[in-house]
Order: sequence, then C-alpha cells, then structure tokens
Amino acid sequence: MARMVESGEKWAEIERAASEKRRELVLQGPNIDKKIQTGGLNPSIYSLTLLNYLEISQCPSLLEIHEEIQNLTHLQSLILCRNKLSTIPKSVGSLKSLKVLDVSVNELKALPDELSQLSELNTLNVSCNKITGLPNGLSKCTKLSTINISKNEISRLPEDLYSADLELLSTVIASENAIEELSGDISNLPALKNLDLSNNKLSDIPFDLADCSKLKEINFKGNKLKDKRLEKMVNGCQTKSILDYLRAGGRGKGKGKQQNGSEKEEGGKEKDKKKRTDRRQKNKKEEDEVEEVNRMVVKVLHVSDNPTAFTVKVAPQVKDVRPYIVCCIVKGMNLKPGNALKRFLAAQIKLHDEICGKRTTATIATHDFELLHWPLLYDARPPKTLKIVPLGRKEMNAVDLMRQLQLEAEEQRKQKKRQNVSGLHKYLQLLDGKENYPCVVDAQDHVISFPPITNSEKTKMRKSTSTLFVEVTSSTSLQICKDVMDSLIVKMAELNKLTFDHKEESLSDGESDLAGNEKAKEPAANEMTSSELVVQQVRIVDMDGNLKVVYPSKTDLASDVPNLTVVR
Repeated sequence: MARMVESGEKWAEIERAASEKRRELVLQGPNIDKKIQTGGLNPSIYSLTLLNYLEISQCPSLLEIHEEIQNLTHLQSLILCRNKLSTIPKSVGSLKSLKVLDVSVNELKALPDELSQLSELNTLNVSCNKITGLPNGLSKCTKLSTINISKNEISRLPEDLYSADLELLSTVIASENAIEELSGDISNLPALKNLDLSNNKLSDIPFDLADCSKLKEINFKGNKLKDKRLEKMVNGCQTKSILDYLRAGGRGKGKGKQQNGSEKEEGGKEKDKKKRTDRRQKNKKEEDEVEEVNRMVVKVLHVSDNPTAFTVKVAPQVKDVRPYIVCCIVKGMNLKPGNALKRFLAAQIKLHDEICGKRTTATIATHDFELLHWPLLYDARPPKTLKIVPLGRKEMNAVDLMRQLQLEAEEQRKQKKRQNVSGLHKYLQLLDGKENYPCVVDAQDHVISFPPITNSEKTKMRKSTSTLFVEVTSSTSLQICKDVMDSLIVKMAELNKLTFDHKEESLSDGESDLAGNEKAKEPAANEMTSSELVVQQVRIVDMDGNLKVVYPSKTDLASDVPNLTVVR
C-alpha cells in the first residue's frame, strides 16, 4: 500500500479548489513537481470530493498515488500521464463514476484487476509503460469505447477483450508491443472501427476480421506476415483491399482449414449475432451517451497554460453535419525556394487521397495565418446564406458554387467520355442531403473555409507564407482529425528540412509566384535560416467557452521529428 506523506506546506492550488468548490483541478509542470519532490503529493487533495476532473501530469517526482484516491467518488476523468508512477492503487476500482482513465507515459508494469469494477469506464489509455499484460475482467467494463495499450510489453490480448459484451468498443490501439496472435473472436466486437496492431509479432491476420462490419481503419504495418501479398497490402495501409482479401479467404493457402472451422461455428455465431443485435437495440441510448463523451471529454488531455492561446468556437449546428474539428498554428514554414509551395500542396492532395479517404473521412485546410481575423467560428449555415470567395473564383453562395461545380463536372465527363472527374468536382456528393453546410468564419464574418469543398481566396497560401493556420474537420471521428493532423505536420517538417537542405535551388524556376512579385518585396534578412517548425496549440470551445478539445495535446505528435518543436 502507498504511504501517505504528511506535508506541512499547504498548496494554494488545492486550498483554492476547496474554497471555491471546484469540479476540476489540473496540477502539472515543474512548479508542481518541485513541491512533490520536497514533500510529496499533498494529501489534502484526497478531500476534494466534489472533483469530477483531476489531472496530475508532467511530474517526474510523482511515484505513487495513495489508496485515499477512492474518496473522490465523483471523478469522471482521472489523468495521471507523464509521471513516474510504478503502480496504480487497487482502490481506483472504487471510482464508480470514472469514464476516462489516462495513466500513459509512466513506469507501470501491471494494472490492478480492480479496473474491471469501473462500469462507467469509456476510455482507458495506458500507452507508453512497461505493462506485460492486461487485467482480468475487462469485459465487465461494458461501456468501454477506446483502449490504448500501445508501446508496452504485451505479448497477448486477453480473451475477454474479444467479448461480445464490449458492444461499444470502437477503438483498439495496441501498436509497438510483442503480440503474436490476433484471435478470430475479434469479430465479436460489433462497434469496432479502428484497430492498430502495427509493429508487433503477428504472422497471420484472421479472416474473421472482415466480419467487423463497422471497421474503417486498420494498421498492421511492421508485422512479418506469412502471406506476402497480404503483407504488401498491409504496408500500403489499404484497409478496404485488406478486408476484401480476408473476406474472400485470402489466396487459398490455409483457406480450407479456417473456413471449415468457421462453418462448424456458423450456427452458434448466428445465435450470438441475434443476441448482440438485441443488446445493441437495448443499449442505443448508452451508445449515444458514449459518443457524446468521446466528442466532449475524452481528448481534452492537456490545456495550455498560455492565457493568450488561440481559440475556435464551435456552433451547435455542426453536430448534425460535420461535428469534429482540430486546429493548430505552424510557424517557420519556408515556401519561397523553387517548388517548395508546389511540393507542399501536392503532399496535402496526397494525404487527402490516402489517409483522408478522398476527403470522405477528413478534410485538411491550410491558411496564411497573417490574413486571418480572430476569433474564428466553426459554424453550419444554410447553403443560400453561406457566401465564400472560393480559390480562384469570385464570391458566390454555396448553392451557386455547387451548381457551377456540377455543371463543370458534367462538362468534364462529356469531354473525357468517362464517369470520373477531377479537382473539387470529386467531392460534391459528400454534402448530398445536408440542410446546412459546414464553414469556418472569421471575426469579420468572412467564410475562410467550406469543408470538404474549398478554402477562401482571402486566406490562400502564398510563397511568402511562413505561419500557417491548419484545420482538419471530419464527419467520422475526432481521432481521425488528430491522426490526419499528426501526419500532415510530420510531412511539413520533412518538406521544410528538404527545402532547407536544398536552399541553393533557384527561386525562379518558371513557376509563377502566387502572390505576385513577393521576392522583390522581401528583404534578404527575412530568409529562413533554419528548418525548425514550431507548432502552437489551438483550443476548440463551445459557444459558452467550455473546452471541447485542444491540439496538440500531450498524446499528439508523438513522432520523434528532429526539426519540430511543440508548444502545448
């Protein structure tokens, strides 16, 4: 049992939380760490029984949490990431209201079985530890939606993680472990959408995975599979192709054995399927509540201490059309030399075609930060009232723009004598049937972005742009927004380094300057002297100012990119 340290020094943060009857308390960083190092975590924190959100993070001196944590019975979110915890007290199982538990980036080797008593648990993040196995009884956490066990030492997934009782489990991230086998019982998870088992020790992928009807994203990169054709698909992250291949039973090797086994269990699976359907209908209300938690709570893992941090407000209307958005500011991008701007735009198009699923799962928008008028609003408006100056066009409302794009698409089809079209015309169907269209609006009520269709000419990227405002929106999930943003920023860092390494490249290669004769306007003193990029956090809040999500949080941008600095 952890030893309660009696500290004579009162903590102003805890005293204030008690006197003001606060529901939230965040303790993090060097100042808090110094206090813990001197006298331990002040035990009076365990008397703050009104708390529903507690975060103690970035404190290397925090080695333990006392059993008295059980006193905080109203806790819904407990964030204990980036410390040096070696154990989690069993009494955590007494926190019956707990929905979010994040103990990532510590030194944990095991988790208490008492976690199975957390019947309201929605999200469990234990990534970046030294854990060798998961606790027993996770199937009792029937509201579990997201589990992240990446970067541990786990060799197998427990049987009850495949339980049909986990009807809401939609995201399983288990990358960078030592997992040798994925059971065909994975098909028991009816809500599974995102599965990441990259960089493990898998040799096979079960055909049953294709029975997960809601599966949208899978990642098996870094596994040495016996089926080399499948391994090639896996390394290309071709989710649909992989599932089609598995659904067809592969190319025949081992097919008979696995299919025969499936046939024997077919009757039982049909019965289980009916039971799962009945339970899903019964728990529809719970599923809606869990999705709301995902949207509003789960990803709020870190709040910048900077009082001048930029914010984007979100109108309630976007919930029905395109509810998810993350944003950030990127400083230090050098787009002046040669084809630097063209390479950046090409990389963005490639991400749209690949990880964004041709904008069906997410859409990227990049703007010249200096041309923005803050604060910004993410809104949804009727097509007739949504006016924008689309890239390369005059101002028009969304109805006229969509009609014009439709006519251009028909003309393209006639000229090329085929059904496929290019450019913005590829994305028109994504807004079919929507009463309102999503848009990002600046302080002057100018629409700067109309996802997933186009950006505004008013904030267009130019060769002189060095500070970018980046937004990623999605109708699918918040995690997809974050994954896309991670990929984009890592790519930007790579491109910036490439540009810096080849700065002798000619600035006049025949490419027209999108902003006119900007080279002549810019003094040589303003030329970039480093490829370093700085990413600044942006908060997303509702109309009342309540925090919904920040990017980058502590769990975002985990890639080790040498020329990237993240300000959180």
